[in-house]
Amino acid sequence: MNLWFRVLWLFLTAPFRARIEPPFGVSRLTFRVWPSDLDTNLHMNNGRYLTIADLGRTDLLIQTGLWRAVLKEGLLPMLSGSAIRYRREIKPFQSFTLESRIVCWRATTFVMEHRFITQGKGGEPVTAALALVRGGLYSRRDRQFVPAERLVRLVGYAGDSPAFAPEIEAFLTVEDGLKRR
Repeated sequence: MNLWFRVLWLFLTAPFRARIEPPFGVSRLTFRVWPSDLDTNLHMNNGRYLTIADLGRTDLLIQTGLWRAVLKEGLLPMLSGSAIRYRREIKPFQSFTLESRIVCWRATTFVMEHRFITQGKGGEPVTAALALVRGGLYSRRDRQFVPAERLVRLVGYAGDSPAFAPEIEAFLTVEDGLKRR
């Protein structure tokens, strides 16, 4: 149930947070691990990371202004794949920051990064988990994914996608292989 409260909180606080410069701005949201986020090892459940990452992507849509097109055209945000690397546990009641950003795009696919950041013993930021997700916006009317170039133009960006880093290419290769399978 606390995810519904988190979603509600996201929408209620959106007007008070800074706008994100599309398409390369970073969404930063702060959360706390609640008892309903825990698994049997008493740390944040691995599935909860990806669920909370949904909130980061939603914040990107809202704060870049793309949310207007999503509502106007009846677009549906959809993921087609994800990969996550857990580095450190996040314990009960511990706060963390979720940083979400668009890394690159091609055709109808965006690759986004979600970084879960906690504080180390000396107070320095530490990445607890890092996730890559692949997704896009699906048009119900046209029954297809919307071209990424069109979406970035809608938010006022006319440039090209950044080059794909080797780990992004590897991630997409695995995803494409699973799609064919």
